[in-house]
Amino acid sequence: MTVLKLIVSEVAGLFIDDEFLAVAIMAVIGVTVVMAFALKTPPLIVGAVLLFGCIAVLADSVWRAKRD
Repeated sequence: MTVLKLIVSEVAGLFIDDEFLAVAIMAVIGVTVVMAFALKTPPLIVGAVLLFGCIAVLADSVWRAKRD
């Protein structure tokens, strides 16, 4: 069972190397979903929030990696 657990964690590590980046991108997506469906925000604004939110999260992730 531990070998299977090790294999699954290694495969997951290939896709999710930076946990902060993955969680932050999911948060940006969650905010835009709420804006689009619950608040009925215009699509152009939702798209801009998604674009600039993802760029900001990526820039922050690069900045964190540079410090380490």
